[in-house]
Amino acid sequence: MGDRGAVPREDEVIRAREFLSRRDWRGLRGFLSSFPPPDIAEILAELPEEEMVIAFRLLPRELAADVFAELEVEREEALLERLRDRKLLEVLLELPPDERTELLEELPGRLTQKLLNILPPDERQEALKLLGYPENSVGRLMTPDYVALKPYWSIEVALDHIRRFGHDAETVNMVYVVDERWRLLDDIPLRRVILASPEQDVASIMDHHFVAIEAHADQEEAIRLMEKYDLIALPVVDRDGVLLGIVTVDDIMDVLEEEFTEDVQKGASVVPLGTSYTTVSTFALFRKRVVWLLLLALAGFLSGSVISAFEGVLGKVIALAAFIPVLIDTGGNTGTQSATLVIRALATGELTLRRWASVVAKESSVGVLLGTALGGILYLWSYIWKGDPRVSVAVGLAVVFIVLFANLVGSLLPLLITRLRLDPAVVSSPLITTVMDVTGLLIYFGIATAILT
Repeated sequence: MGDRGAVPREDEVIRAREFLSRRDWRGLRGFLSSFPPPDIAEILAELPEEEMVIAFRLLPRELAADVFAELEVEREEALLERLRDRKLLEVLLELPPDERTELLEELPGRLTQKLLNILPPDERQEALKLLGYPENSVGRLMTPDYVALKPYWSIEVALDHIRRFGHDAETVNMVYVVDERWRLLDDIPLRRVILASPEQDVASIMDHHFVAIEAHADQEEAIRLMEKYDLIALPVVDRDGVLLGIVTVDDIMDVLEEEFTEDVQKGASVVPLGTSYTTVSTFALFRKRVVWLLLLALAGFLSGSVISAFEGVLGKVIALAAFIPVLIDTGGNTGTQSATLVIRALATGELTLRRWASVVAKESSVGVLLGTALGGILYLWSYIWKGDPRVSVAVGLAVVFIVLFANLVGSLLPLLITRLRLDPAVVSSPLITTVMDVTGLLIYFGIATAILT
């Protein structure tokens, strides 16, 4: 849910427990209310479960909803199990629809059903509608709390409407113009409405230039649009252009943080945790990490098989073995660099699959330049170290071809993964390194065999 601030000081938790032990409910309510919601959530998280429930019950309704949204899922579940229906309903109705939907998604099925059943019919319908969208779609992110105007209203009527309904809106910096069938016609900055003459109608200040997104679109597309057009809110429509809700910049920031966390975890060959590190169990951490490690370990046997296959060459020229680490490390590092640049370009929208040919041309040129530079240096170094010109030539040529191949693999693999509609972040550093360990050894020993035998 929300972000966590600094861990609360121990004396603040102790003071809260002193109020509880004295049954000083008024004092505890005043003490907790003096902190912002994230800090209150952290204090409650340090209390035993029974005391946490008591303290939470004492919070004012609106503050309770804000604090609830900042709690970890496990603490939310504990509260929901113990709170009575009336208090539950108060908290749920105070939560913004998008946060309510996120809560319903994360809870066990029986708790989700319990919460849906106590919601009023119109609120239940809204929650079920939001839950019907695919998991990573914009529909799961949107909130229906916005201000809509009609084009034939006067500015005076429009301002009255904004004053009346703006309190419950997610944002009023932007208002939306819809027709009688609720199809989106325009979005208008509030500033333009305020500065218009009261006698003008809304249609007279419309420019019909707006950006919207379909509810089933991926959340990453919403991120791209909001970054490109510098939006603070993005209207969400259905296939007929009917305005369903909006996505605000704070929702996008939450998604960006989650995506970044997932990409970092995938980049280290860890299945995304789906929760915070501090709350995930030891067994879950083991399960998320062991699969990739086993696959990479098994792939590592291929490197050993390649070395075994060329034992004859190694036996004749033992000096070749000294250069294996530097060659495979160079290939892995080169491939990782290339993959990182391409994955980032894909994520920001700078690069599309249609431009794969330009990627091949660019990375081939870069690979030749890098390979030539590194190959020349390693040729000289190996000759000074071992004094065997044949070994030096084998090492130098191997570096050129390994770097060129690694550059192409690192740049094209993310494009291929994207083409298969998978997350290119799975092209992780350990995976690239393992691939280049095997192919790098094949290139090295293939060249060495040709030169030395």
